[in-house]
Amino acid sequence: MFITSYAPFGADGIIIRVEADIRRGIPGADITGLAQTAVRESRERARAAFRNSGFEFPKDRVLINLAPAGVRKDGASLDLPIALAVMAAAGSIPPPDDLMALGELELSGSLRPVRGALAAIAGGLEAGIKGFIVPLENAAEARILAKDKTAAASTLKEAAEAVTYYAQNGSFPNFPGDLNASRQANSEPSASGVGDFADVRGQGRYKRALEIAAAGGHNLLVFGPPGAGKTMLARRLPSIMAPLLPGEAVEVTRLHSLAGLLRFGVGQEGLITAPPFRSPHHSASAEGILGGGKTVRPGEISLAHFGALFLDEAPEFRSNVLQALREPLEDRVISISRAEGSVRLPADFQLILAANPCPCGKLGMTGHGSGDSLGDSLGDSLGGSLGDMCFCSPEEIHRYWRKFGGALLDRVELRVMVKQSDAPLTGSNAEEPSAAAAERVLRAVEMQRRRFQDNAGGGATIRRNAAMTPPFIERYCAVSGEAERALNAAEQKLGFSGRAVHGVLRAARTIADLEGCDAIKPVHVLEAIQHRRLGDDPYDVMT
Repeated sequence: MFITSYAPFGADGIIIRVEADIRRGIPGADITGLAQTAVRESRERARAAFRNSGFEFPKDRVLINLAPAGVRKDGASLDLPIALAVMAAAGSIPPPDDLMALGELELSGSLRPVRGALAAIAGGLEAGIKGFIVPLENAAEARILAKDKTAAASTLKEAAEAVTYYAQNGSFPNFPGDLNASRQANSEPSASGVGDFADVRGQGRYKRALEIAAAGGHNLLVFGPPGAGKTMLARRLPSIMAPLLPGEAVEVTRLHSLAGLLRFGVGQEGLITAPPFRSPHHSASAEGILGGGKTVRPGEISLAHFGALFLDEAPEFRSNVLQALREPLEDRVISISRAEGSVRLPADFQLILAANPCPCGKLGMTGHGSGDSLGDSLGDSLGGSLGDMCFCSPEEIHRYWRKFGGALLDRVELRVMVKQSDAPLTGSNAEEPSAAAAERVLRAVEMQRRRFQDNAGGGATIRRNAAMTPPFIERYCAVSGEAERALNAAEQKLGFSGRAVHGVLRAARTIADLEGCDAIKPVHVLEAIQHRRLGDDPYDVMT
């Protein structure tokens, strides 16, 4: 007797076949198939759950096999399928050969939610599984893909009843708790809580750069003194980003389900429809940002798939973490190698970097000193206050910015310097709300969706202008006349690399889309150059 289950691993996971055999011998239960500690302990949870649910655990020798046997299994999601396989082997329920089950057992017989339910349903459908039994809290996400093929059980007894009912009727029963949970989930309002652009006064150039980044999926670097609004505006980027398409929403929800980040039973049909916005702390490890672990899980770059990854205080991140972002930014996927094999995780994200101009953060403020001596600094700060002076030496500032590395910054198309004077605290002029910018962004995104709808290059679908490859740049970003001369002059004067030139053209294409133009005009190229022109070290700019 067997039942199918699922083990999270990477982005796809592994379909597990749970087999049970009962034979005469000393009473006991053995689990084979590279079961880790949490899985081996499931036999004790199953014994207690059997007794407290009104079932009798077999008093013979029970052998449970988890196939494929050469793959490591971990986690508590195999509790329910192990219990159902033993029940089927004992003749308590019909054989559940074409069903998949997921769930962690409590000693009382109740079921607890597990991570990766949506990924399990997707894998099961591809494998031809006809029905799914999941814990009640996982019902919303499971029904995204298998609405009429899912039974949501709150106890082991209900799961056993679902198997019996399915064998007799070819469908699942509706349990009272399932119906109540569905009504509660669908009626609960969602709150974004991300704020509005109108909350921030001034910083028009920074807001414009965020609008371009949201429309085209471009990477962005913003730097300036503390308190100028860098973080405040960056955290409002989701308020202007275009909603995900249905297929994109399923893929994003699947990754968050694998990471165990979904709020069980909450949200419209359990689906994430807004682009994700991830903001890890600068103490995050490379494994936390990129993904990995003993059982490979998505990292922050995969959780930001189809959304944005915001690194506040970016130079404070470990250098190896920052440099490891280069390949995913280029390839839109990350490959993680383990002894069991290589795992590819999706990572189609845009990078938002925020940084102070120097280690102390006061470079460019009133009274900047050279840092050679306190006397020199005081002498240079006439007209400014001691509290506003920067005592960082040029060497310290260059060392601070070298953590980025030229290769990473070369992949950042938009660079913005902000000043405190650009963010006035008083004034009667009303700021433009996020809704106005979001409307322009959505129109530009829809233009790109139509443009790339039937133009997949090398089997990869292009979603935004930032992902255009050279053939697409040649086709959709052609410039001539004054625009071409401006681009050539910028390339020579600013020392643009080939990647930088392509970045300018992609940004110009997005600026044209925001204005609803089919052709790229000289003003679009000039604005893109202005957003890209700042060098890899802002010391000269800020001083």
